[in-house]
Amino acid sequence: MSEFWPFYQFLWTVYFFTMMMVGFWCIMMFATFIVPLWLTEGLWEYFGKSKPFDPEQVRYKRLNERDDVEVIYQRPESERGQHAHHH
Repeated sequence: MSEFWPFYQFLWTVYFFTMMMVGFWCIMMFATFIVPLWLTEGLWEYFGKSKPFDPEQVRYKRLNERDDVEVIYQRPESERGQHAHHH
């Protein structure tokens, strides 16, 4: 163990400084982004000053739901009526 100690100490030092930077970044993001977001858009939404959030507006549309795409694929005759899983 004694010959491994310097490298072990080095690994823990790297880990410590990495975690310190990650923690500092998290605290800074929380203080400078999340809290102001809560105090502006969050309160506006809470008191009904903004339009309600609709998740359908932000999700990716399926191929057959898009207006700029025409789906011309048809399932082959051999696969019609069968389930997708095979035993």
